[in-house]
Amino acid sequence: MIRETGVRRARRGGACSILLLALSVGGLAGASAAETDPQVARGRYMVQIAGCNDCHTPGYMESAGAVDEALWLTGSSVGWHGPWGTTYPPNLRLTADRLTEAEWLVYARNQWRPPMPWFALRDMTDEDLLSIYRYLRFAGPAGQPAPAALPPGQEPPEPVFRAPAPPPAN
Repeated sequence: MIRETGVRRARRGGACSILLLALSVGGLAGASAAETDPQVARGRYMVQIAGCNDCHTPGYMESAGAVDEALWLTGSSVGWHGPWGTTYPPNLRLTADRLTEAEWLVYARNQWRPPMPWFALRDMTDEDLLSIYRYLRFAGPAGQPAPAALPPGQEPPEPVFRAPAPPPAN
């Protein structure tokens, strides 16, 4: 049996401590770098000022934005019902996780059913849309997919926001 001396034990313990410190500092530095990435920060800002969280984050609108950022853009099971049927705000974090940057630009510029203000995304620059994409990728996948849209005439389950029918044409 080989006996470990106090010096050898201290060296081994010191080496382990240095390794653990290096790993923890490296991890923190990586997170800090991602948080200070100007494109990620701009994407976070864009989703706030464009109102993305209002529909795509559960409870955001009802709580005046007092929702943990870990839940941002994870979609909602609250439907939007009107003459178009019923739509549900998709989980954008899961969506961005499966798309490339080029695919995201096409996806974001699609014409969506109400109440999605798709024309606002259509008019954004590629830089703006890619900043949102990079924020979504930084946030990472979370949550569940939103329910599928329902066609006109099919009654949705609650909870749902109901839009009035448009006035009759003259």
